Amino acid sequence: MKTVYFVVPCYNEQEVLNETAKRLNEKMENLIAQGKINEDSRIVFVDDGSRDATYSIMCVLHAENPRLCAVKLSRNQGHQNALLAGLMTVKDKCDAAISLDADLQDDINAIDEMVDRFNEGYDVVYGVRSSRKKDTFFKRTTAQAFYKLMLFFGVEMVYNHADYRLMSSRALEALESFNEVNLFLRGIVPLVGFKSTQVTYERGERFAGESKYPLKKMLHFAVDGITSFSVKPIRMVLALGFVILFISILVLLYSLIRWILGQTVAGWTTIVASIWALGSIQLLALGIVGEYVGKIYKEVKARPRFIIEETLF
Repeated sequence: MKTVYFVVPCYNEQEVLNETAKRLNEKMENLIAQGKINEDSRIVFVDDGSRDATYSIMCVLHAENPRLCAVKLSRNQGHQNALLAGLMTVKDKCDAAISLDADLQDDINAIDEMVDRFNEGYDVVYGVRSSRKKDTFFKRTTAQAFYKLMLFFGVEMVYNHADYRLMSSRALEALESFNEVNLFLRGIVPLVGFKSTQVTYERGERFAGESKYPLKKMLHFAVDGITSFSVKPIRMVLALGFVILFISILVLLYSLIRWILGQTVAGWTTIVASIWALGSIQLLALGIVGEYVGKIYKEVKARPRFIIEETLF
């Protein structure tokens, strides 16, 4: 039997934490009773600098049940960094780690099949949503657009997969070798390689509390994903520059011909439209290049992606 750890990043999750701990503990006991995992398996909550009573609840849970462990980060580092902190903390303690969110939307019954696939020899098992019927029209449309956009820009991702996955200890070791500060784990994990598969599940409603990924954060997440894994936007700007250059040459030739024929007329509208169009394109190009320069700036400084203040094991 293998040792499996559940890693659960948490930020201001006091409303759901007790229920999450209860359900995950029941799931782990069930897996142990079936002989799928051993008694050394643990549930590790990662406090991502929460401002509420999240970590206090973790301490109480650990005191009542040593199987419920905790990792406290020194400050809020964001979901991806908190998840990585948990995975890197447990990679030497387990044979595999399963990451999932604390909001109880990911169906924990899929864990059984994940463990089965792991025992069959798979190093990475992705939890993939079977459908998005429960999403609002806006959420469903924007999510599908996100995946199609990432595919268009050449980012290798598993469709309808978030951060609900199992990774073996050797896959976690390989993940550690990716040193970028701008983390986008959904894009990094497929690059790890090794034998992988998928299990499907139906995503449920959030048990309590509010979503930590509003539209603004999702847009920022998408930009991070694209600019961390693809240079296609910069190439598109370059291509656009060549197209505009070609059009400019045609306009210049047209103007010269009109001047030679003595048919030149002051074109205020054309000039104004051209100035606005070229100005907006230049600003767009600068913004895209600036996004990449900002990424380089963060990477060059090589600041730590997370700092652990305390652990409870």
